[in-house]
Amino acid sequence: MSDSKNLAKILGIKYPFIQGAMADIADGKFAAAASNAGAMGIIASGGLTTEGLEENIEIARSLTDKPFGVNVMLKLPNVDEVAELVTRMKVPFLTTGAGNPGKYMEMWKEAGIKVFPVVPSVALAQRMENAGADGVIAEGTESGGHVGELATMPLVKQVVDAVSIPVVAAGGIASGEQFIAALALGACGAQLGTCLLVSEECPVHQSYKEAVIKAKDIDTVVTGRFAGSPVRQLKNHMSRAYLKDEKAGQSREELGHYMIGALRRAVEQGDVRDGSVIAGQVAGQVKEIKPIAQIFEDIYSGGRDAYANLQAMYADIYE
Repeated sequence: MSDSKNLAKILGIKYPFIQGAMADIADGKFAAAASNAGAMGIIASGGLTTEGLEENIEIARSLTDKPFGVNVMLKLPNVDEVAELVTRMKVPFLTTGAGNPGKYMEMWKEAGIKVFPVVPSVALAQRMENAGADGVIAEGTESGGHVGELATMPLVKQVVDAVSIPVVAAGGIASGEQFIAALALGACGAQLGTCLLVSEECPVHQSYKEAVIKAKDIDTVVTGRFAGSPVRQLKNHMSRAYLKDEKAGQSREELGHYMIGALRRAVEQGDVRDGSVIAGQVAGQVKEIKPIAQIFEDIYSGGRDAYANLQAMYADIYE
């Protein structure tokens, strides 16, 4: 794999993995743990004040000497302050979500920051390339949290074909086989989220981790599609009530009471009945709490084994 097709070489890390930016979860301590374990740790700005983000950046710097980054959630009311803060604090790597970061790109690039926006479509990927992004993260609808419409497999392939910058695959990746599939589509690495929820270092409540572990293949649901704010989470009392009212035609504003503080209740209090237990479709295959370093190594080494197995199993097809 050439350096331009190897995320680990591009970012100066051990594994070609980015830790997903999970709001109210991915704090400075967790990002540092991911970086120390060999991936690119990410602090999520969602759910933090500007001062809180600064504090978490300082925490990460006190806990690791490895590269880490920040996800800039572009719908934040304080996004201008956040964009200036990460520039001033010389954060080396940024991902962005929920919008177009074009207005900040020149400032970030002048500061020497690598920027990989999360994109749900080819059109936005092309706009990000034209704006000067160093790469993009093509995130499929299989992922947890806010999702688009396209699945990972068609999205990654089409984005790879449409841009010349590196493409990271995200959504539905929690095993070596899935990682190799992403590489086969032309991705240079993967962003991981749901499988890290059950890491020993993840700061979510134990009940949250157990809910993910108990989940089956069909136990996630997307709420908010009709209201224009789709979110993938585990099925529970809250999500079923939300969907019932959504199908009855309630507006986004009327449905808002379901989600206010719902993620934080699940993360901090372990309310897996009425909280929002964000998780992707791979929750059904995540069955064990492990150190985060082991999760990264298992996926990486599993990918190597899958690659070798494919060569052996299907050699006769390509003789």
